Amino acid sequence: MSKRNSQSAKTAARERLRQERERQAKRDKVKRQVIVAGSVVAVLAAAGGIGYAVVQANKPSYWEGLKDAKVVAPANTTGTKGTTVVIGKTGAKKTLKVYEDPRCPVCAQFEQTVGATVKKDIDDGKFKIQFIGGTFIDNHDNGQGSKNALSAMGAALNVSPEAFLEYKTALYSTKWHPEETTDTFKDDAYLIKVADTVPALKNNTAFQNAVKKGTYDAWAMAMSKTFDTNKDGVNGTPSFVMDGKKLTADSQGNAPMTVEQFNSVVGAALKG
Repeated sequence: MSKRNSQSAKTAARERLRQERERQAKRDKVKRQVIVAGSVVAVLAAAGGIGYAVVQANKPSYWEGLKDAKVVAPANTTGTKGTTVVIGKTGAKKTLKVYEDPRCPVCAQFEQTVGATVKKDIDDGKFKIQFIGGTFIDNHDNGQGSKNALSAMGAALNVSPEAFLEYKTALYSTKWHPEETTDTFKDDAYLIKVADTVPALKNNTAFQNAVKKGTYDAWAMAMSKTFDTNKDGVNGTPSFVMDGKKLTADSQGNAPMTVEQFNSVVGAALKG
């Protein structure tokens, strides 16, 4: 091999080495750029995730979001947003306001003990009732059952006042009313199961769809607001008001919880 050829080979080798070093330098640069870009994306994603989490944390719950929603009022209602629910014969001169919360255990006790008497008095035309539904028990455990049951009661009212009363009786019955600490009424399927014990609601597709779709959810929230802003001084359930006066069974202000107590206080109010 000539000296010239040997020198040329060395030069070529050095050139190849230089080119390889340049290619490696470019690969390293690209790798660094990818790493930096990935880090930026990760930071942005994290920031975005945090932002999303903050938005979600501050997003009102489904039910709270319905406070300003358009209300679909059930049939057989009047007044603002359909929150006036009066049931009884038109000839009845006086109206008994009945304040109840669907999850209220004392309301259940009252309905189981005195409910049949109230129904008979309505049928006999002694008085009409105005139902005002509250949902404050949900506030104690971040529940949904009072609101969901009230919405389902709206779906029953849309069928008929009689269906509403029968459904209310069923919901408060010993068989179906849950413990106050159990938010069973949040389950649509359970509410429909109870409704199947009411002839007018059994296998009633329109009723069931209204419950599942939450047709009267906004109405339930509007009704709940009516309870919260009442001018009768009512802040607990069950409570009864006639002619602007709360009907109580004793000096402690307890509601009448027996047939005798109820007949006594309502009889006096009807005469007043």
